[in-house]
Amino acid sequence: MASRAFGVAAGLDPEVARRLAARCAELGYGSIWSNDHPGAKGLATLAEFAAAAPAIELGVAVIALDRTPPEQIAADLEEFGIDPAKLWLGVGAGFTEKPLTKMREALPQLRELLPGVKLVLAAMGPKMCELAGGSYDGVFFNWMTPGFAAGAREKVEAGAAAADRAAPPVFGYVRTAVGPDAAERLAKEESFYRDLHKGYRDHFDRLAEPEGTVGVAAADPEDAQRQLDAYEGPLDTIVVRGLASAKVDPMTALAEAAAPPS
Repeated sequence: MASRAFGVAAGLDPEVARRLAARCAELGYGSIWSNDHPGAKGLATLAEFAAAAPAIELGVAVIALDRTPPEQIAADLEEFGIDPAKLWLGVGAGFTEKPLTKMREALPQLRELLPGVKLVLAAMGPKMCELAGGSYDGVFFNWMTPGFAAGAREKVEAGAAAADRAAPPVFGYVRTAVGPDAAERLAKEESFYRDLHKGYRDHFDRLAEPEGTVGVAAADPEDAQRQLDAYEGPLDTIVVRGLASAKVDPMTALAEAAAPPS
């Protein structure tokens, strides 16, 4: 059975982040994640999570290396005091013109500068999935249906087999909204990414799904659980990316609705 994790956008108010992390730990989530973006550092949000729930594993997905080089990531880890042993560090190519080359060449430096950190590669296309399977400690999917994720997982496993190693764990964001406005929240989030850069445009073209349908838009918790269950198998860890107002009550309510089955 896939484990469950909870994910948010970086820059969450510290009080919200701490109360959310504590509740996620109570609910049985195996890890809690933040993205990273130009306006806020995901590692700073993780530091708040760690303060409130020191036993839970942490993840950031993903830090774009065209914006934050490995040296800066290492400095940020030290500044925020994050335990490397608890960290899954997702990295991606961002707007790099040759993303596959970038991520292949970055790995030795990442390993040198970030000892003890589990390195997770953001992968959507088949070649990046194969690279992740053959070289990284984990792979992170984004904006995939269960069926598409199953095919991408096969590419990860093929890359691992070619490198004569066990396939690394597969994580993936599943955007999740619950309630009467769930469909609108999912569609708004998806529309931002569909034309963000060429990598995403190519990905959504391959996906060939109607706009506003990639993720979970559920009327109630029971419906949310049913839709999340579809990702069992393609993902080893379903990272529920919460689409709710960045306040304590809406975020914790969503975490409760999508919580791991007891």
